Amino acid sequence: MHNLVLRTALASALLALPSFAAAKSFATDKVTVSSETLARGLSNPWGLDFLPDGSALVTERSGQLRLYADGALSAPIPGVPAVAETGQGGLLDVAVAPDFAETGTIFLSYSEPGEGGAGTAIARARLVLDGETPRLEDVTTIFSMNRKTGAGQHFGSRIVLHPDGTLFFTIGDRGEGGRAQDPTDHAGSVLRINRDGSIPQDNPFANTPDAAHEIWSMGHRNPQGMVFDPVTQSVWTVEHGARGGDEVNRPEAGKNYGWPVISYGVNYSGTQIGQGTEAPGYEQPEYYWDPSIAPSGAAVYEGEMFPEWEGDLLVAALKYHLVARLERDEDGEITGEERLFRGAFGRIRDVNVAPDGSIWLLTDKRKGEIIRIFRPE
Repeated sequence: MHNLVLRTALASALLALPSFAAAKSFATDKVTVSSETLARGLSNPWGLDFLPDGSALVTERSGQLRLYADGALSAPIPGVPAVAETGQGGLLDVAVAPDFAETGTIFLSYSEPGEGGAGTAIARARLVLDGETPRLEDVTTIFSMNRKTGAGQHFGSRIVLHPDGTLFFTIGDRGEGGRAQDPTDHAGSVLRINRDGSIPQDNPFANTPDAAHEIWSMGHRNPQGMVFDPVTQSVWTVEHGARGGDEVNRPEAGKNYGWPVISYGVNYSGTQIGQGTEAPGYEQPEYYWDPSIAPSGAAVYEGEMFPEWEGDLLVAALKYHLVARLERDEDGEITGEERLFRGAFGRIRDVNVAPDGSIWLLTDKRKGEIIRIFRPE
């Protein structure tokens, strides 16, 4: 594509990456694991995805995209769209296209400045690695939220590249719960577009006059985790509740997941949200937390390093500083929870499974870290 040089022996290369301190060990229910810090000094890192050669792209909420390769972080990669760094907004997720080796395509989610304030947007770009300095070219905004506001919260936003060729992403309610129940508004939704930004004709509202045709499902408060699940062959989301009521959902086309009509949490004042925990026409979560753990990124474990966790859902948590491992049966049903690394690393923003089966975490700090979880020999 552009003289991308694939590095040798991915597994051994990853194992050889330097750490900043002696590895820490953690006893879990099924296996003892170790951790090492791969990088430090990232400005509130938010999202990470792997390139075919095992290197990784990582976003910083302040607007920088960096490449982590050969044990070092690159300088900020030029070409990133301008972001509105406000509250929870900024440069958010990054996703590498399955055909990256041929096309160099990546996708970014970010809070886009514009009329009325800011709103979540999706950009497609080509990452060029043909010299010493990576760069982005052919940067195109393929989605822009239809109602921007000055609020600084609940932008979402994770990206999932579905095997059917479409792109799923999330947007929070932007701090106004009622927007999640408005089919004309992108806020509070899981959305689905083609990779060029066009609308899939089998989207549930694709032919509904006045509706936002990108909407896949509604009634979501602030989904900051999303993953394609190979067990159920479907997309799963993880989202923040208010005071309690963080949810794991399996969004289906055209369905409504209740916010703010139903919730397992309460308002921050302690009063009831909407009609309580259930009502006709609204879906129930697959799992929920009360009290909240403030979940963010999520991953389904697939890999050779930890066969004990195969198929389990891993959820990064900002509160309590942990990773929740949701154990699942062969049908994908959640059967139990184990809380890993509580208090060890600080607020955990994202969790990813590397090509060698190790688990990479991002810590949400002004000087954030990339931490690798691996099986000691």
